[in-house]
Amino acid sequence: MRLLLFPVIIIILVNILVDSYIYGILRRRCSRIWPSQVQAWSALVFQLAVLAAICLPRRGGDNAVLLAVMWTLYAYLTVYLPKYVFVVFDFVSRIPAMMHRGRAKWLSVAGVGFALAVFVAMWWGALVNRHNLQVKECEIAIENLPKEFDGFRIAQISDLHVGTFGSDTAFVHSLVDKVNSLRPDVVVFTGDIVNSRTSELLPHIKPLSRLQAPHGVFSILGNHDYGDYSDWPNDIAKLQNLNELIAFQKEMGWRLLLNETDFLHIGNDSIALVGVENIGDPPFKVYGSLAKAYPNPSDSVTKVLLTHNPAHWTDSIANNPEINIPLTLSGHTHAMQMEVAGWSPAMWRYDTWGGLYNDADSTHHLYVNIGDGTVGFPARIGATPEITILTLRKR
Repeated sequence: MRLLLFPVIIIILVNILVDSYIYGILRRRCSRIWPSQVQAWSALVFQLAVLAAICLPRRGGDNAVLLAVMWTLYAYLTVYLPKYVFVVFDFVSRIPAMMHRGRAKWLSVAGVGFALAVFVAMWWGALVNRHNLQVKECEIAIENLPKEFDGFRIAQISDLHVGTFGSDTAFVHSLVDKVNSLRPDVVVFTGDIVNSRTSELLPHIKPLSRLQAPHGVFSILGNHDYGDYSDWPNDIAKLQNLNELIAFQKEMGWRLLLNETDFLHIGNDSIALVGVENIGDPPFKVYGSLAKAYPNPSDSVTKVLLTHNPAHWTDSIANNPEINIPLTLSGHTHAMQMEVAGWSPAMWRYDTWGGLYNDADSTHHLYVNIGDGTVGFPARIGATPEITILTLRKR
């Protein structure tokens, strides 16, 4: 808690300086006093609100507390990022005055415009774009793909984080309707169905139970699904939370693969659907085992691997001649819920953060779905929720 408070205090102090700068501008440039008073009182309210939010029991509280904290911090961010933009522009506009020239007023006006654009973009991402489903289609050429599976269509969804929606099931209903309308042969979900507790799933069990495909709906667990982001009275309570999640997915008609393999059959042909529990880079815990899920990954069987974190593919599967897994499907990154013109801050964290990737000889393919829900902050600036349709083709 102390480690968290220190950077928060620094941020608040910086924001007080920003507010003081804007207050001074309003006092000097406005003929009336009320704009500066509004600035001062609103700044005080925001600082008190953010202090209250960070003091709430996020890990030990229920989902309503988590949502209150998430929205409060996001509202705070949507106010202060535009303020930063304006202050930078306005400060630059004053540089000519330091050289005994007139202030570049047009820069201040531009600062107001850019600040408003940032504010609108952030709330558009929260209120509109995070519900704006996008279907992406991709063909995967696989050597020695069984003939009957040429043209086989996999629908991938990921990272629902249903707790962020609370009890509002409208988006989940829309997602299910859209996936079903695409008529895939199989549906796969690549982890993180909740934020921290299984109870978040309760309102969404009924709509998610409507997902259907001829070969079924398969899923794996992600790092958020184990209860590691909540405080529990003991290990038994944490295990019970996980067991409830497993039971709910079975109730939904989903086949949860816990370091397991299932086979999909068409006529006399088949492919293996391999699902591992979470395997990833630190600080994320490792629960999965490919060796347990499929003991002989070098055999000639065509395999599709479901693994939540794409770092598993990067570290252990790509360019590995001892592993014959032509297609891996992952999620986890969310493209950090921000993507503009193909750029995302996720690229600073992951080499494989969204879309299709191949290794050096193109024998191992990875597709990273950027997810359908939100966590951390309830918005998607670009990086729209994704349904992926992957069509298998015989190379």
